[in-house]
Amino acid sequence: MKIPAHPLRLNIGFLIGQPIGTSHDFNFEYPEIRVGEDLELRNFSGRANFSRTPQGLFLQADFLGDIQLECVRCLDLTDHSLRMNYSELFAFDQRSMSESSLLLPESGYIDLEPLLREYTILEIPISPLCRKNCKGLCLECGENLNNKDCYHHQAESDTSFSELRSLLKGSSD
Repeated sequence: MKIPAHPLRLNIGFLIGQPIGTSHDFNFEYPEIRVGEDLELRNFSGRANFSRTPQGLFLQADFLGDIQLECVRCLDLTDHSLRMNYSELFAFDQRSMSESSLLLPESGYIDLEPLLREYTILEIPISPLCRKNCKGLCLECGENLNNKDCYHHQAESDTSFSELRSLLKGSSD
């Protein structure tokens, strides 16, 4: 399946003249999609529902996608599933605008890419992990401790904290 040049650009002009309460679903399913210059989502799917209101067109969006992130402990690349769920109003005029300041374009086309990008960035974890019990990298040699134990961590008596550790052990007796 060939992905269109602007897969998130939708013609919603037909809804403008419809009665209040009319809605339309746009369904999406792409193996991968670029959201801006630097974000790529794989296994992208979802739905955008536009409803005609007195103020404009109300969008309810629910998208799923996988993104590849670097683990903060071991630096391996790992897949994370993200869910972007949001609602926005595309107002007919300035008076009806919400705090997001989205106006319905005169062309009748709405590009969801900028919104999806913003909501995707908000869903990216601050400290992604490849797994909850990731052991990270050896501070001595840089070996990924999830793959191989280099045994540098066993020589803890040589560290500057060894005296503190012995004090802690002495206080628990």
